[in-house]
Amino acid sequence: MIAFIIARLLQAIPVLLVVGFISFAMFQFVGDPLVALLGQNFTAEEADAMRHNLGMDQPFLVQYVNFLGRVLHGDFGISYRLAKPVGELLAERLPATAELALCAAILSLLVGVPLGVLTGIKRNALISRVMMMLSLVGVSLPTFLIGVLLILLFAVQLGVLPSYGRGDVVHFAHWSTGLLTGTGRVALILPAVTLGLFQMTLILRLVRSEMLEVMRSDHIKFARARGLTPRAINFHHALSNTLVPVITIVGLQLGMLIAFSIVTETVFQWPGMGLLLVQSIGVADIPVMSAYLLLIAVVFVTINLVVDLLYFAVDPRLRGGGK
Repeated sequence: MIAFIIARLLQAIPVLLVVGFISFAMFQFVGDPLVALLGQNFTAEEADAMRHNLGMDQPFLVQYVNFLGRVLHGDFGISYRLAKPVGELLAERLPATAELALCAAILSLLVGVPLGVLTGIKRNALISRVMMMLSLVGVSLPTFLIGVLLILLFAVQLGVLPSYGRGDVVHFAHWSTGLLTGTGRVALILPAVTLGLFQMTLILRLVRSEMLEVMRSDHIKFARARGLTPRAINFHHALSNTLVPVITIVGLQLGMLIAFSIVTETVFQWPGMGLLLVQSIGVADIPVMSAYLLLIAVVFVTINLVVDLLYFAVDPRLRGGGK
């Protein structure tokens, strides 16, 4: 197990290097950060001096090597727009994004898995057909449209939920959460539903298809022949065999929830890393954008490692397979 973890970590090093190189190279052509730093009216001498202070007059490879050197020491540079260390900015916004992504993932699991099992067991029932029809809506509608529709219904028409912001938060050292306050929990409802709806319908359809396939397998037929109860067959034998692909999808989707929460955070003005990225793109804040993509790469690598380890806990064939 330890050798497996070390091998995975060694494989992650070139991935992070490639992601860092692509993000740093791509953002060189986003725009001119001097406009955000110096304003609209600046002289050529002021521009040259600022480029020299930022190291932007050096060759690209030199800038990239210097960027990697700072990252290895935990220094992501200074934000051009806010004039603050990028690490501090990401640390301030990380709790909001993590809270939103985790709540969306938990919601999608709590709703998607039971409905997937239900529609798989009773595939010809009316409720199964209705749920499959509704799942098509969740898969087809874009996230920003879902958010706007929810705001229109629950914030504008009914006036029962807030349309923006995070509400009141409680701070614990460097972490903050809105789950301990009433306004924080209420403000989380619409963004979490918007972000988790696509994942919910995806998990529902995946669990249903896996359940249908497992229910036709020989070991389920043998379990029925032994006289086992339908509950034992459905939830012990059938559901346990569907968990490996579900874990794969859920793990990757959790990374995608964090990475692609940009749209949801923008629609609801949720003060997370996604909103910070959108604001940084408008002014070509290269340090923030590069650090964000590098952080997302680290999140995906970590989640992939955790998913691989969960395989051993779920699938007994892997535990008994020696190497």
